[in-house]
Amino acid sequence: MVSLLPTLVSIYLLGFVWVAVAQSTLPECAQPCLLMAFGANTCTPTDLDCICTNEGFQNDVTLCVASSCTIPDQLGTPHSDTTNSSLTTCGAPVRNRGPKYIVLSNTMFSISTGFVVGRIAFKILVSRVDIGMDDWTVLATMMISIPSAIVTVYGTVANGLGQHIWTLTPYEITSMLKYFFVMAVLYFTQTALLKLCLVFFYIRVFPSQGVQRLLWATVIFVIAWGLTFVLAGIFQCTPVHYFWNKWDGLHEGHCVDINAITVTHAAISIALDVWILAIPMWQLRQLRMHWKKKMGVGLMFCVGTFVTIVSILRLRALMDFVVSSDASWDFYNVSVWSTIEICTGIMCSCLPTVRQLLAKLFPIIQGSSARSRHKYYNYDRSEELQKIGRSNTSRDVRIATMASSGDTGSAEFKDDRGIVVETSYTIKRTQGDLDEVSLVSHDDKKGKGSRAV
Repeated sequence: MVSLLPTLVSIYLLGFVWVAVAQSTLPECAQPCLLMAFGANTCTPTDLDCICTNEGFQNDVTLCVASSCTIPDQLGTPHSDTTNSSLTTCGAPVRNRGPKYIVLSNTMFSISTGFVVGRIAFKILVSRVDIGMDDWTVLATMMISIPSAIVTVYGTVANGLGQHIWTLTPYEITSMLKYFFVMAVLYFTQTALLKLCLVFFYIRVFPSQGVQRLLWATVIFVIAWGLTFVLAGIFQCTPVHYFWNKWDGLHEGHCVDINAITVTHAAISIALDVWILAIPMWQLRQLRMHWKKKMGVGLMFCVGTFVTIVSILRLRALMDFVVSSDASWDFYNVSVWSTIEICTGIMCSCLPTVRQLLAKLFPIIQGSSARSRHKYYNYDRSEELQKIGRSNTSRDVRIATMASSGDTGSAEFKDDRGIVVETSYTIKRTQGDLDEVSLVSHDDKKGKGSRAV
């Protein structure tokens, strides 16, 4: 964020409409500048168009006010409506996008919370499986979303987020920046937790030793990345409060390149999204499954690309933020995309479980494919032997039915002449069958050894 001084000084010139008004409402430091500018005969006190649009007149007053007044003086006192009145006089609109953000934030928060509650409730009450690390991390993300939603309504928006900075009082600007600081730290924490949630989910789904090592290495990197930027966000300025006080030019302190921190974090976040998506897609490519089933599983994984797209849009908003001199107005876009990114990330991470929940509530959702899959994986393994028995009508056939979990069995056949034939057989599953079981029928059975994704 660049210095606010040039913009504030330029906007403040809109207050120099009439000399009498200026002398009664403008700070004392600015009144000599107004008289000097009128003395140059560039504009007359009654020529409103000239005062509002003449660059020469504005430049003369800008240089004078910048050297004579502090930024809070340029904004006017907290009890003065000089700036807003002058904006109205010159035809400048007074805009406020804050209420729209409140509606968006509350809606996204409510929906994402519903997804998480449904996910946890399904696993505890329906599937009756243990809560995994992926569940705990998404639950932690939702819990952090609670103070984030509260700060949005009663912190940033209440103190002017979504309005132009020259319409705010010094107290509102300081308060808004303070709450924005809190939101930034919460955002860094939430993005790390969301990525951990996805990685922990893949750790449960892909048992291969090589993939497990790769995923655990990703976990370590994400934790280190998250902690680094959380600490960088907290201690980016020395002292810490200089972050929300430096705008007025009256406080002393030092800050690192804040723009570099935000842009670097966003770029690494997008790269991690691509990496985390590439791992399951690569594993899916190697599985021996029917291409239709591969496509279905791949689409489930690709839902996460929507979050990546939102992250890219947020990065674009950050580019505007870097060159901004109107913090309260330009912080709006960054805040909106941050909220959308976190809430959609929570919802996408819950989609596999939500699909199962909907299938339980509305069995028709599973359709014929689910019924055929159930028949495929749970058929009575004596069925084919029964067909053999029916095809030998001249024989007295006794078939030993296999246990559902067994792979071997036997059948005994006796014809009318008293000859007994005993046949042993072995049922083999192909690797493709196992691949389909691990990804498609991951939670067909309840109880011990079963997991719900």
